Amino acid sequence: MAKRFFCSPRQSTNIKFREASYDLLSDFLTNLDNRNKENLSSLSKCSGDFKEKKLMEFTFLITKELSLDPLVGYHAIELLQRFMVKHLTDLFTTPIPQGAAAEEPRSYDDAVFDKLKEKFPLIVFSCVQLASKLSLHSHMINNNAAVRFLHSIGHSVSKQTVMESELMVLKGLGFRLNATNPLMYVEILLEVLGHNDPSVPVEHLYHLCHHVLQFISLRRTAIYDSLLMITTQCLSPPREQREKFVTVTEDCMLLGVGVIAVATFILYVRKWEQVVRELSHITGISRRSISDLAHVTLMHIVGTSCPLTST
Repeated sequence: MAKRFFCSPRQSTNIKFREASYDLLSDFLTNLDNRNKENLSSLSKCSGDFKEKKLMEFTFLITKELSLDPLVGYHAIELLQRFMVKHLTDLFTTPIPQGAAAEEPRSYDDAVFDKLKEKFPLIVFSCVQLASKLSLHSHMINNNAAVRFLHSIGHSVSKQTVMESELMVLKGLGFRLNATNPLMYVEILLEVLGHNDPSVPVEHLYHLCHHVLQFISLRRTAIYDSLLMITTQCLSPPREQREKFVTVTEDCMLLGVGVIAVATFILYVRKWEQVVRELSHITGISRRSISDLAHVTLMHIVGTSCPLTST
């Protein structure tokens, strides 16, 4: 059985895009697929709660301002999601301090959230800082740079505070930083697609895929709401269907093929069906599912409301 990897060839080695061997790519894709299935089988009620637009914009801003690899930003978002779910669970399962129980029922909860609100920008930054330390293609953010950046956005903190926040997040994650992220899936799938079908100009698709993934990430709620309406053929899907749909919104493999399909449609529409067919072959995801996600994304790109029809 192949060794389990939780980062892409570009993250874990100095191999550049299109330089990895097919055997290496096949191992990585298999392991990513297994990890995706494991994640989907153990989703919590809070899955995706920390991937809303403003939060992702803030994370992308940090990576851009500090000239970090885009993978760092997506990795940081996954670390943040995991940490916050664990952190909030711990906070609300810890016995209420003496005196707080005598207050109004929501007073303690409000106090917890108020305190967390103050720390939250630093927690996000700590996730980016940790993610940067795992990337061979980005410089690590030292504490001096961290203090300068945080000060520039209105958060005056000391180096000690930065270190304490980073350690808090690290401990909260159980020192396990090997989260997968959507960009890893896009890059691996592009590589495999290029090996399987050399006629597909994946080098040209590469940069557009980055933009498409960011677009979907920042408009995640609207795009997946449209996809849910198409899937259910219902303008107002019931709560039960929305809750079950989390296995779609958190499916990184589906997101990866959807991103590539959208980029292909924009740049090489004549190869659209060919690429969708090959992506379906590679992943086992139906062509209908790939086309549906690509369809609603393209509708949002052009600013058109998504009708209850499917491609």
